[in-house]
Amino acid sequence: MEDFDNDADTIMARAHNDVPQERPCLRCRTPFWSEGFGERICRRCKGLSAWRNGVSVSPGLARRR
Repeated sequence: MEDFDNDADTIMARAHNDVPQERPCLRCRTPFWSEGFGERICRRCKGLSAWRNGVSVSPGLARRR
């Protein structure tokens, strides 16, 4: 039986460029501290009701039915 408690086996490696750094928010373009490339929306924008409710940034980007 193998021992899976070894830390080297359970730690997931980060992608080469996935490092904490200052990045521009994809919604408002304001620079903010991001913990990795998966975090691209600043706290201010994530706190807006439009973000929490899934409303698009501008009416022109929404799909019309």
